[in-house]
Amino acid sequence: MMVKKLWVACVVIAFAGTVNAQDTAFAETEKAKDVKLGIKLGMNIASVNGSNANNIDSRTGFVIGVAAEILFTEKFSVQPELLYSAQGAQLRDNFMYDLNYVSLPIMVKYYVAKGFTVEAGPQFSFLLKDELVPVNQNSGSSINTAAENFDLGLNLGLGYQFKSGVFFQTRYNLGLIAVTENPDIKNGVFQMTLGYQF
Repeated sequence: MMVKKLWVACVVIAFAGTVNAQDTAFAETEKAKDVKLGIKLGMNIASVNGSNANNIDSRTGFVIGVAAEILFTEKFSVQPELLYSAQGAQLRDNFMYDLNYVSLPIMVKYYVAKGFTVEAGPQFSFLLKDELVPVNQNSGSSINTAAENFDLGLNLGLGYQFKSGVFFQTRYNLGLIAVTENPDIKNGVFQMTLGYQF
């Protein structure tokens, strides 16, 4: 438990330091176009993939966090984010596989048209909670799953930015590291979010 808390603290400090360093450096150079801060929230449709992912359905969860879009040109930007993400899967009618992460996506965004973006980038996630939760209270108590503390994924997605500051993003996160070794499964999350840039 202490290790997980330390991971979260390190991620928060690193994210805050990165945004602050970028903001300071860009303010001192003529090359910087803009830095926009924002908040976002939305829904995950999460599951796990792998040869041993049998009798598993998707589950819904929420995602919430902050983002900082760093504009380099009118067409190109990078957007680091700090998110709380509820993931996992549904093991048919018996248990819900509950995996909660603090995630740090770093999205490269390309504006293909006015307000419309294609996006891709890595996502670094740090486990906060891992449990098998019985759907029926009579099925027993929650069980820890011994999931890995760190997860690495690849995000691919689309976005649209309104002039008002409201933005919409949809992406798929493909897990690259096994959540557990036995069974050998990886995260797979379809995510839809709505946000606002200040």
